[in-house]
Amino acid sequence: MKPTSPQRIPVIDSHTGGEPTRVIVGGVAEPAGDTMTEKRAAFAGELDWLRSATVCEPRGHEALVGALLCEPCEADCVTGIIFFNNVGVLNGCLHGTMGVAVTLLHQGKIGAGIHRFDTPTGVVSVDISSTGTVAVENIRCFRTHQNIELDVPEFGRVTGDIAWGGNWFFLTNAPRNLAVIPENVEALTRFSWTLRQLLNSAGHTEVDHIEVFGPPADSATANSRNFVLCPGKVYDRSPCGTGTSAKLACLFDDGILSEGQIWRQAGILNTIFEGTVSAAPDGGVLPTITGTAIVTAEAELLIDPSEPFAFGIPYRLT
Repeated sequence: MKPTSPQRIPVIDSHTGGEPTRVIVGGVAEPAGDTMTEKRAAFAGELDWLRSATVCEPRGHEALVGALLCEPCEADCVTGIIFFNNVGVLNGCLHGTMGVAVTLLHQGKIGAGIHRFDTPTGVVSVDISSTGTVAVENIRCFRTHQNIELDVPEFGRVTGDIAWGGNWFFLTNAPRNLAVIPENVEALTRFSWTLRQLLNSAGHTEVDHIEVFGPPADSATANSRNFVLCPGKVYDRSPCGTGTSAKLACLFDDGILSEGQIWRQAGILNTIFEGTVSAAPDGGVLPTITGTAIVTAEAELLIDPSEPFAFGIPYRLT
């Protein structure tokens, strides 16, 4: 239920490889639930006003990912986290996990070293340095479908895989007439959004992220470059941690990547995540994704229910 009196919501902003995270660090009631999955559902059902008020315009923007800190459900975790964006709650978010880690470090609530975070996808382990480099050991990731073929208007036949990396991804190489470069962001968005619609209409309704790969700008520093379209029709400014996890699961399954071998994934802005895997006991892989997050602001959001757009603008303006 939306509040009827003015609210003050303290937040800390950061970015990870260019992708922003806004962490809500207090000022709201704890979502109910005995598991983080239940807390995520309670947040979506009862606190959606908080999501739209904090990450949507006019206080936020379409690329901003939010994170609510709450009590963990696992005793050995330092915090629970619920992630959300401009259109709803997310399953997991590794760039956001890195943002939470540097936020807690900035607040003095954790020190450099290894900590465990409780999330709706499971417990993830983070190893944070004093300089903001964060290695996240993700949950089990795996591929479910291989070599799905789709006919995409304007771009032709496309082949790709579906994999779980903490969110559901369709992964494919870019068509020959579409380079993965910043100048092509609009065309890449159109291509990726069409892919998602085709997949959903074919019954793959779980897929809400599209990941498109091309050659790196510099092969000496990265293995490939990606463009990731998120559920709100907004591209990820970073190389995407859950997307890189899904990519590593496919590479390992194909025999291209071995345990402990480093894969350097560049994003559309040429920032880089490094990833390695170990084989998971139940199949798939346990990826570790390393990146750097930087705190950019501390603020207090003022929400007056009597004002226009007090709870955000709930739709894209472009």
